[in-house]
Amino acid sequence: MNWRDYWNQDTPIYASERHKLLHYRLVANDIISLIPSPDARILDYGCGEALFADRVAARCTHLYLSDAAPLVRDRLTERLGDNPKVSILAPEDLSTIPDASLDLIVVNSLLQYLSLEELRAVLQIWRAKLKATGRLVIADVVPPDLRPVTDAKALLSFAWTGGFLMAALRGLVRTALSDYRKIRDEIGLSHYSEAEMLDILRDAGFTAERAERNFGHNQARMTFVATPI
Repeated sequence: MNWRDYWNQDTPIYASERHKLLHYRLVANDIISLIPSPDARILDYGCGEALFADRVAARCTHLYLSDAAPLVRDRLTERLGDNPKVSILAPEDLSTIPDASLDLIVVNSLLQYLSLEELRAVLQIWRAKLKATGRLVIADVVPPDLRPVTDAKALLSFAWTGGFLMAALRGLVRTALSDYRKIRDEIGLSHYSEAEMLDILRDAGFTAERAERNFGHNQARMTFVATPI
């Protein structure tokens, strides 16, 4: 099993339905805060189920949702297929987006599942699709020194304020015994320091900086904002 296969199924990552809803609402709000104008064209790459994508689409002229998992795309199509402001694409279909047409590309909690070679390749695609004034926002990047216990503490803090603490405690145990833990041990996750990410983005033709805060609830991870050079 690889990461694409793993995400092409129901997973135990979310402790409860409330956890999932709160997570996706936070991410949607973070994306909305970055939309430069109502005329913006946006790509959410590695979007997952994007439960509040309709709210994002309402704030821009068009929203592209791209995910590698066919099951995720099927669910997105079921929910959003009738929305004329939303297009749902497999990663290999990004060629249908005109070059230099996007104002914003958001990539949240994806880089840990890509190899460095895959990241460098897709950075070239993202750069081609962005306008000269567009922005690439890469969020939830995992630093090398981040310990699992730090992620767990961030989740439990989020769960305490969000009202799903007991579900989160059960979820941590369930995840530790799940295929996620097994595949993480076998394949591993990609980690990048702040300096490494800035170097990678510069090599790909971007000028970038680390944002003051990360998307979502876990501020031990990092978000980067990049613009084409």
